[in-house]
Amino acid sequence: MNAPVPVLMYHALAREPSEATRALSVSPEAFAEQLAVLEDLGRHPVTTADLAAHWRTQGRSPLPENPVLITFDDGYEGVHRHALPLLVKHGFPATLFVSTGWLRGAHDTGGGLDTMLDWDQVRDLAAGGVEIGGHSHTHPQLDQLDDEALWSELIRCKEIVAAELGTVPVSFAYPYGYSSRRVRQRVRAAGFRQALAVGNGLARRAQGPYALQRLTVRRSTTTEEFARLVQGRAIARNFAGDRALTKGYALVRRARQVRRKAIRTRV
Repeated sequence: MNAPVPVLMYHALAREPSEATRALSVSPEAFAEQLAVLEDLGRHPVTTADLAAHWRTQGRSPLPENPVLITFDDGYEGVHRHALPLLVKHGFPATLFVSTGWLRGAHDTGGGLDTMLDWDQVRDLAAGGVEIGGHSHTHPQLDQLDDEALWSELIRCKEIVAAELGTVPVSFAYPYGYSSRRVRQRVRAAGFRQALAVGNGLARRAQGPYALQRLTVRRSTTTEEFARLVQGRAIARNFAGDRALTKGYALVRRARQVRRKAIRTRV
Protein backbone atom coordinates (compact mmCIF):
# COMPACT_ATOMS: atom_id res chain seq x y z
CA MET A 1 0.00 0.00 0.00
CA ASN A 2 1.59 3.25 -1.19
CA ALA A 3 -1.42 5.50 -0.58
CA PRO A 4 -0.71 8.65 1.48
CA VAL A 5 -1.26 8.31 5.22
CA PRO A 6 -2.36 11.01 7.72
CA VAL A 7 0.14 11.34 10.57
CA LEU A 8 -1.35 13.41 13.38
CA MET A 9 1.00 15.49 15.53
CA TYR A 10 -0.09 16.32 19.08
CA HIS A 11 1.81 18.00 21.90
CA ALA A 12 0.22 18.69 25.30
CA LEU A 13 -3.17 17.36 26.43
CA ALA A 14 -4.51 19.61 29.16
CA ARG A 15 -7.57 21.51 30.32
CA GLU A 16 -5.40 24.34 31.66
CA PRO A 17 -2.14 24.29 29.66
CA SER A 18 0.78 26.58 30.30
CA GLU A 19 0.97 29.72 28.20
CA ALA A 20 3.92 28.26 26.31
CA THR A 21 1.97 25.17 25.20
CA ARG A 22 -1.54 26.61 24.88
CA ALA A 23 -1.72 26.95 21.08
CA LEU A 24 -0.51 23.40 20.50
CA SER A 25 -2.38 21.80 23.39
CA VAL A 26 -5.62 19.87 22.98
CA SER A 27 -8.25 19.41 25.66
CA PRO A 28 -8.93 15.83 26.82
CA GLU A 29 -12.52 16.21 25.66
CA ALA A 30 -11.46 17.26 22.15
CA PHE A 31 -8.99 14.39 21.99
CA ALA A 32 -11.75 11.93 22.95
CA GLU A 33 -13.94 13.33 20.16
CA GLN A 34 -11.09 13.03 17.67
CA LEU A 35 -10.49 9.37 18.53
CA ALA A 36 -14.21 8.76 18.04
CA VAL A 37 -13.94 10.40 14.59
CA LEU A 38 -11.10 8.05 13.66
CA GLU A 39 -13.24 5.11 14.70
CA ASP A 40 -16.29 6.39 12.82
CA LEU A 41 -14.20 6.89 9.66
CA GLY A 42 -12.86 3.35 9.87
CA ARG A 43 -9.29 4.51 10.44
CA HIS A 44 -6.86 2.06 12.00
CA PRO A 45 -3.98 3.60 14.00
CA VAL A 46 -0.50 2.12 13.64
CA THR A 47 2.89 3.13 15.05
CA THR A 48 5.58 5.05 13.20
CA ALA A 49 7.73 1.92 13.12
CA ASP A 50 4.86 -0.07 11.59
CA LEU A 51 4.28 2.40 8.75
CA ALA A 52 7.96 2.80 7.93
CA ALA A 53 8.53 -0.97 7.96
CA HIS A 54 5.60 -1.46 5.60
CA TRP A 55 6.98 1.04 3.09
CA ARG A 56 10.58 -0.13 3.53
CA THR A 57 9.65 -3.74 2.77
CA GLN A 58 7.33 -2.74 -0.09
CA GLY A 59 4.31 -4.15 1.69
CA ARG A 60 5.77 -7.38 3.04
CA SER A 61 5.18 -6.04 6.54
CA PRO A 62 1.37 -5.73 6.44
CA LEU A 63 -0.76 -2.83 7.61
CA PRO A 64 -4.49 -2.65 8.30
CA GLU A 65 -6.78 -0.84 5.90
CA ASN A 66 -7.00 2.95 6.18
CA PRO A 67 -4.02 3.46 8.50
CA VAL A 68 -3.44 6.62 10.51
CA LEU A 69 -0.69 7.58 12.96
CA ILE A 70 -1.25 9.28 16.30
CA THR A 71 1.97 10.93 17.50
CA PHE A 72 2.88 13.08 20.50
CA ASP A 73 5.96 15.29 20.81
CA ASP A 74 8.07 16.38 23.78
CA GLY A 75 6.64 14.28 26.61
CA TYR A 76 3.92 16.17 28.48
CA GLU A 77 2.33 14.55 31.54
CA GLY A 78 -1.14 14.83 30.05
CA VAL A 79 -0.28 12.15 27.51
CA HIS A 80 -0.21 9.67 30.40
CA ARG A 81 -3.06 11.21 32.40
CA HIS A 82 -5.51 11.82 29.56
CA ALA A 83 -4.42 10.13 26.33
CA LEU A 84 -3.36 6.69 27.58
CA PRO A 85 -6.76 5.67 29.05
CA LEU A 86 -8.52 6.74 25.85
CA LEU A 87 -6.01 4.96 23.61
CA VAL A 88 -6.39 1.77 25.65
CA LYS A 89 -10.19 2.09 25.56
CA HIS A 90 -10.15 2.22 21.75
CA GLY A 91 -7.31 -0.27 21.36
CA PHE A 92 -5.29 2.35 19.47
CA PRO A 93 -1.48 2.30 19.34
CA ALA A 94 0.44 5.58 19.09
CA THR A 95 3.99 6.97 19.09
CA LEU A 96 5.46 9.31 21.70
CA PHE A 97 8.65 11.21 20.84
CA VAL A 98 10.44 12.24 24.03
CA SER A 99 12.97 14.98 24.64
CA THR A 100 14.89 13.09 27.30
CA GLY A 101 16.32 16.20 28.98
CA TRP A 102 12.80 17.57 29.50
CA LEU A 103 11.39 14.56 31.37
CA ARG A 104 11.28 14.50 35.16
CA GLY A 105 14.02 12.41 36.70
CA ALA A 106 17.78 11.97 36.69
CA HIS A 107 18.31 13.41 33.21
CA ASP A 108 16.13 16.53 33.61
CA THR A 109 17.80 19.72 32.35
CA GLY A 110 14.85 21.90 33.38
CA GLY A 111 13.75 22.89 29.88
CA GLY A 112 10.22 21.46 29.93
CA LEU A 113 7.46 23.91 28.99
CA ASP A 114 4.81 22.42 31.27
CA THR A 115 4.46 19.46 33.65
CA MET A 116 6.39 16.68 31.96
CA LEU A 117 6.24 12.90 32.15
CA ASP A 118 8.49 10.97 34.48
CA TRP A 119 10.11 7.71 33.42
CA ASP A 120 7.66 5.47 35.28
CA GLN A 121 4.88 7.09 33.26
CA VAL A 122 6.83 6.59 30.03
CA ARG A 123 7.15 2.91 30.92
CA ASP A 124 3.38 2.76 31.51
CA LEU A 125 2.81 4.26 28.06
CA ALA A 126 5.14 1.73 26.44
CA ALA A 127 3.34 -1.10 28.22
CA GLY A 128 0.04 0.32 26.94
CA GLY A 129 1.03 0.03 23.27
CA VAL A 130 2.73 3.38 22.72
CA GLU A 131 5.96 3.29 20.73
CA ILE A 132 8.60 5.49 22.39
CA GLY A 133 10.78 7.40 19.95
CA GLY A 134 13.49 10.04 20.23
CA HIS A 135 13.05 13.81 20.02
CA SER A 136 16.62 14.89 20.95
CA HIS A 137 17.87 15.55 24.48
CA THR A 138 17.25 19.27 25.02
CA HIS A 139 14.94 20.08 22.05
CA PRO A 140 17.26 22.43 20.11
CA GLN A 141 17.03 23.47 16.47
CA LEU A 142 19.16 20.60 15.22
CA ASP A 143 20.10 22.17 11.89
CA GLN A 144 21.66 25.11 13.77
CA LEU A 145 24.08 22.91 15.79
CA ASP A 146 27.65 22.03 14.90
CA ASP A 147 28.45 18.39 14.19
CA GLU A 148 29.61 17.54 17.71
CA ALA A 149 26.60 19.07 19.46
CA LEU A 150 24.20 17.50 16.95
CA TRP A 151 25.66 14.04 17.48
CA SER A 152 25.51 14.46 21.25
CA GLU A 153 21.81 15.41 21.12
CA LEU A 154 20.98 12.31 19.07
CA ILE A 155 23.11 9.74 20.85
CA ARG A 156 22.33 10.92 24.37
CA CYS A 157 18.60 10.78 23.63
CA LYS A 158 18.87 7.30 22.16
CA GLU A 159 21.03 5.94 24.98
CA ILE A 160 18.82 7.36 27.74
CA VAL A 161 15.65 5.88 26.23
CA ALA A 162 17.37 2.53 25.80
CA ALA A 163 18.67 2.56 29.39
CA GLU A 164 15.33 3.58 30.90
CA LEU A 165 13.09 1.28 28.85
CA GLY A 166 15.40 -1.59 27.91
CA THR A 167 14.48 -1.07 24.25
CA VAL A 168 16.44 0.92 21.67
CA PRO A 169 14.23 3.56 19.98
CA VAL A 170 13.99 3.25 16.20
CA SER A 171 11.86 6.31 15.35
CA PHE A 172 12.74 9.99 15.66
CA ALA A 173 10.95 13.33 15.29
CA TYR A 174 12.81 16.56 14.55
CA PRO A 175 12.33 19.29 17.18
CA TYR A 176 10.39 22.17 15.60
CA GLY A 177 9.94 19.94 12.55
CA TYR A 178 13.08 21.27 10.86
CA SER A 179 15.92 19.20 9.43
CA SER A 180 18.56 19.39 6.72
CA ARG A 181 20.40 16.80 4.69
CA ARG A 182 23.19 16.80 7.29
CA VAL A 183 20.73 16.32 10.15
CA ARG A 184 18.93 13.50 8.35
CA GLN A 185 22.22 11.76 7.64
CA ARG A 186 23.23 12.03 11.30
CA VAL A 187 19.84 10.72 12.47
CA ARG A 188 20.30 7.71 10.24
CA ALA A 189 23.91 7.20 11.38
CA ALA A 190 22.73 7.29 15.01
CA GLY A 191 20.66 4.18 14.29
CA PHE A 192 17.16 5.59 13.92
CA ARG A 193 15.29 3.78 11.12
CA GLN A 194 12.81 6.58 10.33
CA ALA A 195 12.11 10.19 11.24
CA LEU A 196 9.16 12.55 11.10
CA ALA A 197 9.10 16.21 10.15
CA VAL A 198 6.00 18.45 10.15
CA GLY A 199 5.24 19.82 6.68
CA ASN A 200 1.48 19.75 7.31
CA GLY A 201 0.81 17.29 4.54
CA LEU A 202 0.04 13.61 4.24
CA ALA A 203 2.93 11.18 4.65
CA ARG A 204 3.95 9.49 1.40
CA ARG A 205 6.43 6.74 0.67
CA ALA A 206 8.17 9.00 -1.88
CA GLN A 207 9.16 11.41 0.93
CA GLY A 208 11.64 8.82 2.15
CA PRO A 209 11.86 7.34 5.66
CA TYR A 210 13.64 10.39 7.14
CA ALA A 211 11.31 13.16 5.98
CA LEU A 212 7.77 11.90 6.55
CA GLN A 213 5.24 14.71 6.93
CA ARG A 214 2.70 15.22 9.70
CA LEU A 215 -0.47 17.22 10.29
CA THR A 216 -0.56 19.58 13.27
CA VAL A 217 -3.52 19.19 15.62
CA ARG A 218 -3.89 22.27 17.81
CA ARG A 219 -6.31 23.73 20.31
CA SER A 220 -8.19 25.59 17.59
CA THR A 221 -8.76 22.45 15.45
CA THR A 222 -12.49 21.79 15.35
CA THR A 223 -14.00 18.32 15.04
CA GLU A 224 -15.06 19.11 11.47
CA GLU A 225 -11.57 20.32 10.53
CA PHE A 226 -10.07 17.24 12.11
CA ALA A 227 -12.31 14.94 10.06
CA ARG A 228 -11.30 16.75 6.86
CA LEU A 229 -7.59 16.47 7.69
CA VAL A 230 -7.84 12.75 8.34
CA GLN A 231 -9.56 12.33 4.99
CA GLY A 232 -6.92 14.42 3.23
CA ARG A 233 -9.36 17.20 2.37
CA ALA A 234 -8.66 20.96 2.40
CA ILE A 235 -5.18 20.49 3.86
CA ALA A 236 -3.54 23.22 1.78
CA ARG A 237 -6.22 25.74 2.75
CA ASN A 238 -6.14 24.75 6.42
CA PHE A 239 -2.38 25.25 6.72
CA ALA A 240 -1.85 28.09 4.23
CA GLY A 241 -0.64 30.48 6.95
CA ASP A 242 1.70 27.90 8.43
CA ARG A 243 3.33 27.24 5.08
CA ALA A 244 3.93 30.91 4.40
CA LEU A 245 5.62 31.28 7.78
CA THR A 246 7.67 28.14 7.20
CA LYS A 247 8.99 29.39 3.87
CA GLY A 248 9.99 32.71 5.38
CA TYR A 249 11.68 31.10 8.35
CA ALA A 250 13.55 28.70 6.06
CA LEU A 251 15.18 31.68 4.37
CA VAL A 252 16.20 33.07 7.76
CA ARG A 253 17.68 29.74 8.83
CA ARG A 254 19.70 29.40 5.63
CA ALA A 255 21.05 32.92 6.10
CA ARG A 256 22.13 32.05 9.64
CA GLN A 257 23.93 28.94 8.42
CA VAL A 258 25.78 30.86 5.70
CA ARG A 259 26.79 33.51 8.22
CA ARG A 260 28.13 30.94 10.69
CA LYS A 261 30.12 29.18 7.95
CA ALA A 262 31.64 32.49 6.92
CA ILE A 263 32.64 33.21 10.51
CA ARG A 264 34.24 29.78 10.91
CA THR A 265 36.15 30.27 7.66
CA ARG A 266 37.56 33.62 8.82
CA VAL A 267 38.61 32.13 12.15
